[in-house]
Amino acid sequence: MPVDHSHQEHGIQLPSPTAWPVVLALGIALVLSGMVTSGVVSILGGVLAIAAMVGWFRQVLPHEAHEAVEVSTEVTQISSARTLAARLPADATSRKIIPVETFRITTGIKGGIAGGIAMAVPAAIFSILRYHSIWYAMNLLAAGGFVSWAGASDAFLSEFHLRGLLAAFVIHGLTSLLVGLLYGAMLPMFPKYPIITAGIMVPLLFTGILHSAIGVVSPILNQRIEWFWFVVSQVAFGLVCGFVVNLQTKVRTPQFRALPFSVRAGLHSDLNERDYEAPIESKDEDITR
Repeated sequence: MPVDHSHQEHGIQLPSPTAWPVVLALGIALVLSGMVTSGVVSILGGVLAIAAMVGWFRQVLPHEAHEAVEVSTEVTQISSARTLAARLPADATSRKIIPVETFRITTGIKGGIAGGIAMAVPAAIFSILRYHSIWYAMNLLAAGGFVSWAGASDAFLSEFHLRGLLAAFVIHGLTSLLVGLLYGAMLPMFPKYPIITAGIMVPLLFTGILHSAIGVVSPILNQRIEWFWFVVSQVAFGLVCGFVVNLQTKVRTPQFRALPFSVRAGLHSDLNERDYEAPIESKDEDITR
């Protein structure tokens, strides 16, 4: 069938609308309904289905019927009543990396090791005072990884078990290293008095989270844990880890190197603060030269 190009300049060709698919669906529905009602309904449905198939096939075979649809083009202006925040043009100098100084990865490892050792001291004191054995806290921590130890007695947990010692060392060591790395990354971001924040507030927050989830993580630890000594151990870890991390030398980030020369040299003024908020291009280069 030849295609009419008379309307192509201001219109498009679309398939012609047809009602035969709806009639076919109705016919099939009547055929199925007649199987449980009456044969006359099925006959009527069959007539409708055959008529719909013939009419539909004639509309698409041998060529599909089309019709031209007029298209009108116009420019639509999109506007909004919302108040948008003013933003500075995006460039290489507008991005801020916080903090301007941070610690090395090895700093977090050192802090994690020191905090892990400090955390073990209150746990050992608790074991000796309460159960007269230094192995109880270690075995209780390791019991979370052994299903067979779920119903272990206090006498069993107070004895030395090489498997329990190795499991407790792995669990406690990996956790201490991971938390130490977290301290090394986050301690420079804390406001004033980071040791107090990291040594007291973070352990208390972690204790609250663990208190709500320990029943799922380790049921035996949930039944026998002494929360007072647990908090003491967490605070000991936080204070020692934060103290060791804070003693290490910081390294400068690209944000620090992008600051004006006067700020990097320690010369502070109102002008420097404005330069920090909105750096002026090539100012550093002129001064350094």
